[in-house]
Amino acid sequence: MFNVLIIEDEPAIAETLIYAFHEMGMQATHKSLGGDALIELNHHAYDFVLLDVGLPDMSGFDVCKKIRETSQIPLLFLTARNHEIDRIIGLEIGADDYVTKPFSPREVVTRVKTILRRTENRADLAKPEKNSTHFVVDALANRIQYHDRFLELTRYEFLLLKTLIHQPQRVFSRDQLMDIVWVNAENTLERTVDAHIKTLRAKLREVNAESDVIVTHRGMGYSLLN
Repeated sequence: MFNVLIIEDEPAIAETLIYAFHEMGMQATHKSLGGDALIELNHHAYDFVLLDVGLPDMSGFDVCKKIRETSQIPLLFLTARNHEIDRIIGLEIGADDYVTKPFSPREVVTRVKTILRRTENRADLAKPEKNSTHFVVDALANRIQYHDRFLELTRYEFLLLKTLIHQPQRVFSRDQLMDIVWVNAENTLERTVDAHIKTLRAKLREVNAESDVIVTHRGMGYSLLN
């Protein structure tokens, strides 16, 4: 169940939103002051923040900036102002969306659910890919782990090894690897593939002396054991 923190100084609006979230199977907690909300976020885990721009004790923009110092939790601004500059500021300091009062509580809940789905998809993409041959590919950081150790790879070594990892047991010809890894690289010869395979094997054996996961298929190309 998703847990939403509502930071809103108008009790009637907060109660309406809480009811709408409960109707959609989501938990909601209400705080009317920015300072209290920041304390709440430091002590409890939430999946989403609904934040009113005009709070009694501090600006919602300042609350957002404080949150973004330590967290990337999804956040949607609520405001009575319909000025473009306010929307721009809100988005620039880290908000995911912006809703102007008066609004439909169901629309707000729908926007929250949409942002949460998008955030979950981004998180899934960011998860390192695990492979049964003791490799872990972190595509966002362009790193590969082998037996829990990060390999020190050049750009082309990384791209070459990642290609083999993504389709284990598939035999890639040298031409195919050239087209995938060395795209737009001019004056590159087929033997470049062989040279990079050799250095990759050496680096894998530095981690595991018995490593022999890259297989040579004579006259055909290379594959990775699964």
